[in-house]
Amino acid sequence: MAKSTGTAVRRRDGRIIDYLIILVIGLVLLYPIIWMLFSTFKDNGQIFGSTRLLPTQWHFENYVEGWKGSSRVSYTQFFINTFVMVIPTTLLTVASACLTAYAFARFDFPLKKLLFTVLIALLMMPGAVVIIPRYLLYNQFRWVDSYMPFYIPAALACNSFFTYMLIQFLRGIPRDLDESAYMDGCGTFRTLWQILLPLMKPALFSAGLFQFLWTYNDYFNSLIFISTQKKYPISLALRMSLDSESVVNWGKVMAMAFVAVLPVMLLFFAAQKYFVEGIATTGLKG
Repeated sequence: MAKSTGTAVRRRDGRIIDYLIILVIGLVLLYPIIWMLFSTFKDNGQIFGSTRLLPTQWHFENYVEGWKGSSRVSYTQFFINTFVMVIPTTLLTVASACLTAYAFARFDFPLKKLLFTVLIALLMMPGAVVIIPRYLLYNQFRWVDSYMPFYIPAALACNSFFTYMLIQFLRGIPRDLDESAYMDGCGTFRTLWQILLPLMKPALFSAGLFQFLWTYNDYFNSLIFISTQKKYPISLALRMSLDSESVVNWGKVMAMAFVAVLPVMLLFFAAQKYFVEGIATTGLKG
């Protein structure tokens, strides 16, 4: 009895130590976000002239002044532009990658191995190699200074990473489910919609979250393909705020940067369960 009690105490102490270690690591990782949050209420003197975390004088006007933006374009418009660009891109990416992965994982067709090799090769191709041809092509299509350079590649499954990720996930789902659905009278798309998609939910959430984050934070492609200020997403708006003033008010910049990061943080914590499950199970083969 005493031995079992001692074992239980040691296990409890071990769990407490584990939780303390996790807590310390979490605080270290979250410290930049905490510092940025409190910096939104400081002026330049407090940000660069003091190591105190809490401000000595709270400047709530940083949010009001920062939200006004510049050149008569407020951050309301910048956020609208961002979601108009990001949400359709994310949905089109998930839909096209799902259909393409379904074809590769479940069907045999001519040149399948060759096309799959090309798919893998595209994963290793640097984006800088194709940026000039893409710009010239989109310019001929009159897509420059619009969101079409984001929509069309997403609709055509041009990001092979998500296709490959979903292929690996589908390979872990037994084919017996497909055969049972066919025997019950389901067709190809009905099998995908009613049988496979519910099982693919973790992988689809992971793909959608990745694409949302990458498009939301994309500065390079937005800078290349969007030139009108009224169409700028939040990534370009934050950079523009540094050039619009001779003396940068970093409190305003920090305030808008924190507001820009907040939707991404909320989305990640809301979809964390599916994200972790999708990453953990992708690549397992049944």
